[in-house]
Amino acid sequence: MDAASRGRLLRVHGLAVSGVTFVLAVVLAATFDYGDPARVQFETDLAWIPGLDLRFHLGVDGISMPLVVLTALLTFLCFVYLCRGRADGPGQLLRPKAGGNRPRALVFTLLVLEVGMIGTFLALDLLLFFVFFEVVLIPMYFVIAVWGGRARRAAAVKFILYTLLGSVVLLLGLLLIWAQTGTLDMVALARAHGTGMSHSVQVIAFVAVGIGLAVKTPMWPLHTWLPDAHTEAPTVGSVLLAGVLLKMGTYGFARIAIPVLPDGAAEVAPWLGALAVIGIIYGSLACLAQRDLKRMIAYSSIGHMGFVLLGFATLTPVGVNAALFGNIAHGLITGLLFFVAGAIKERYGTADMPALGGGMLSRLPHLGSLLTFACIASLGLPGLAGFWGEMLALLGAFEPAPGLSRPLFLAFMAVGGLGAVLTAAYFLVMLSRVTHGRPTETVHAPVLAAAGGSAGPDAPALPDAGAHAAGDGDGDGDGKDATGGKGAGSGGAARGGGLRDVMGHELAAWVPLILLILLFGLWPKALLLITDPVVRTFMGAP
Repeated sequence: MDAASRGRLLRVHGLAVSGVTFVLAVVLAATFDYGDPARVQFETDLAWIPGLDLRFHLGVDGISMPLVVLTALLTFLCFVYLCRGRADGPGQLLRPKAGGNRPRALVFTLLVLEVGMIGTFLALDLLLFFVFFEVVLIPMYFVIAVWGGRARRAAAVKFILYTLLGSVVLLLGLLLIWAQTGTLDMVALARAHGTGMSHSVQVIAFVAVGIGLAVKTPMWPLHTWLPDAHTEAPTVGSVLLAGVLLKMGTYGFARIAIPVLPDGAAEVAPWLGALAVIGIIYGSLACLAQRDLKRMIAYSSIGHMGFVLLGFATLTPVGVNAALFGNIAHGLITGLLFFVAGAIKERYGTADMPALGGGMLSRLPHLGSLLTFACIASLGLPGLAGFWGEMLALLGAFEPAPGLSRPLFLAFMAVGGLGAVLTAAYFLVMLSRVTHGRPTETVHAPVLAAAGGSAGPDAPALPDAGAHAAGDGDGDGDGKDATGGKGAGSGGAARGGGLRDVMGHELAAWVPLILLILLFGLWPKALLLITDPVVRTFMGAP
């Protein structure tokens, strides 16, 4: 079998496995009993290590089911994005090329990553949860370190060090819960609501578990690994990192920290709320200072996850539902943002916003329109999915749980509202710099390479008319003009000065996210009806 046939078989394999997984997730969602979402369904409970009474316990309820479907969807769309189109099109890490890009290793790594992500959301045993939680670290490390940008190795090492250190603290907290209760069963622990643990033990365990989860979320000030990881990761790595891996941390708060350790949660909630709103403001101000498009989106995730953590800190059904809704909305919207940002970077050879030259709506109208839609959704425009998570989190802060200081949480609500304004500000400033104005003609690194020049993906672009563009060696780029495939507009190449507008395989990967953003924005009840009964059960609310 020649190299082309092996490459074709490899792409089919990646699409088939991720596609079957997505179909199974859809079947799970279709057969889920929505009349009783608080009940664990499709349960598997087998002896794992009998000597330690460890069990291989899996199942889904209204909290985990949407995240399982989101994970399967994003992984499948990543393979669609990688596998379709011509070999010289954007994002084609699975296409053989000179020097090798290890496509077999990439398929294996992404599929192992999917196993860890889905397993985390299915696990109902504390130690099994921790195992799956850790499984994702090594494949994501290699996705960044092997297929990332120029500073990929430093970013990957920073990612693995932060997350491993956080995991050590998380494990200590889980072992403390086990030592005090004698069980690792998450269903039984949630039903007990902290019975068997003293107040002080719950506080210590919540702090340990919370720190471990906060690193993955990430929460300020444990966030510093995230911007570098996103900036250097290839497009599919950024999509899965933002769309799913960050949700593993926040899911842990909803599944373990709050229901299992209610006294600890009540004690730490004001501090959690304070760190959340600091993260909202910090992320927004950092976004205003960024030049790199992918780095700006990474910092925006810190702000959006701040709203999720603020919802958890209220310890009310409204706030926790807001956090869970914000989880899904952020996964869809930020996944789309990183897809579009990656496509822009591959076409222009840079993600530096001043170097993009502006005027994208006239140069690449379809790509510019998709970027605008994703940004508007992310800033929380009513009618799109991003609005409900932020609005409900602020509403939860308006009336926090009994025992929490209402004036303090009203202050958190005010600061969070300011963060929402700043969010709109940095996205609108970015759009004014990138999509509007008169296009500045620029000779970009991919164009030089396609013309037979010496510029590679790491070579700087040569500015014309005063603009400067610098390629950063994104792992998705191959140093060629992104003219492969069929553009969304017949005049895309002409308008873009040699750059192709949105291609068919890109639309195939992005349209499902757009439709879901619209669906949950216009019909939030579709998601809230699934999560609310579970949240009320966990919170002991009527």
